[in-house]
Amino acid sequence: MLSFIDFFSAFVDTLTGHLALTAYLLAVTDEQAVRRRLKKLPPLLLSPLIAVLLSAGLHALPELGMLHYHIVSFTILAMYALWVRWAWQFGFWRALAATCMASIFQVAGSTMSWMLYWAAPLGSGFSFAAAAGLHLGVSIAGSLLLYKLQFGRWFRLLLDSEAVPRRTALLLLTLGAVMEVFLQLLGGIQTEFLAFYYLLVVVTVVLISILVVYLAQRFDAARKLQVQQDVIAQQRLYEQDLEVIRQEVRAFRHDYKNLLAGLSQQAGAGELEGLRRTLSRLDAGFDLRLGRKIQTSTQIGNLQIPEVRSLLLSKLTAMREKDVACRLEVLYPVAAVDMDVWDFVRCLGILLDNAMEAALDAAQPWVEIVLLAQDGRVFLRVSNSYANPIDPGSMWRDGWSTKGAGRGVGLSSYQRILAGHPNASHCTSWEKGVFVQELTVEGRQ
Repeated sequence: MLSFIDFFSAFVDTLTGHLALTAYLLAVTDEQAVRRRLKKLPPLLLSPLIAVLLSAGLHALPELGMLHYHIVSFTILAMYALWVRWAWQFGFWRALAATCMASIFQVAGSTMSWMLYWAAPLGSGFSFAAAAGLHLGVSIAGSLLLYKLQFGRWFRLLLDSEAVPRRTALLLLTLGAVMEVFLQLLGGIQTEFLAFYYLLVVVTVVLISILVVYLAQRFDAARKLQVQQDVIAQQRLYEQDLEVIRQEVRAFRHDYKNLLAGLSQQAGAGELEGLRRTLSRLDAGFDLRLGRKIQTSTQIGNLQIPEVRSLLLSKLTAMREKDVACRLEVLYPVAAVDMDVWDFVRCLGILLDNAMEAALDAAQPWVEIVLLAQDGRVFLRVSNSYANPIDPGSMWRDGWSTKGAGRGVGLSSYQRILAGHPNASHCTSWEKGVFVQELTVEGRQ
């Protein structure tokens, strides 16, 4: 039976590990709103408490041996992942991947703190407090180093992909198990081999970090290559539209004299009402056949950012195929946006995908896109028809959609991207069957 002192010491030790894990989690997720996340720490206190109670209960089964440690470790990992899912509003696989990545650094940091503690003993009276303080100090220093190296930026790139998180989570879960094995081996390492052991731990963590960054870079390169291919494909589509316009103009020119003759005859006969109706039909026909195509081509031409133009062409094509009426307004040239262009493209893509999905449920589906640039500021407005109720409290969760939970891309990734750009702000509104998303990117001097 554990004494109160033993129970309390185990709780503080487990809590220290959780706090160290949180420090690394903030770094690997490239979290900018640190204070907001730390406000959600209190519920995390349940995890070390449950872990210590479980460990105390398992002490009654000495035949478990090392399985005791693994059961407690897995329970802590699961509880922490659930807390991350709640606090970060991640999906399950994203939460597990982030937890495993942070735990790899936390286990390595724990190992290194023990090395420093043994190298410079601080006296038996303060040994427990010194070990806990050293563990937290190493964890904070390690997380600050990860922030400095921008490791979280690459890791978040993997997390924000729709297909990658599950594979990433399973890979990191396996690598985390390897790091746990390293930690368990610590007690059996002879003194003369400790230096080699610590070097091996450091090298392993560095190699895992390099692997994650490499995978993120490969994913980023593949995404950019796909965008370049889309640029080529969509430019061809753009040229086809221009060819259609040219052919329509030639046909209109061919009929021009006949049209004038008919109008002259009506005018000469004094048929003013008939003349007015004919001109009205002629104007409507021209707008239907040419006006919209010319207007869209002109608006697209004002987009001077290739990545944005490519994405818009792709989405306009998708909307056309799904019979979603789309109006694009880019009245003035948009040459640059004062944020990472790929982040802006991702935000635009999320808004357009959500708008198109929501519009499809309306009786008359439509999407309107307005993009303006002035004095370094870029303003984006995406509005669409919608016919479903909206719960404001859940719309920022992973997988939220107007078509139901888990059906859409969701706005949570959009919110996370903007958290890294303090000069960007967004606004959401919905009223009388219209859903509106606005994004403003201020120019930084």
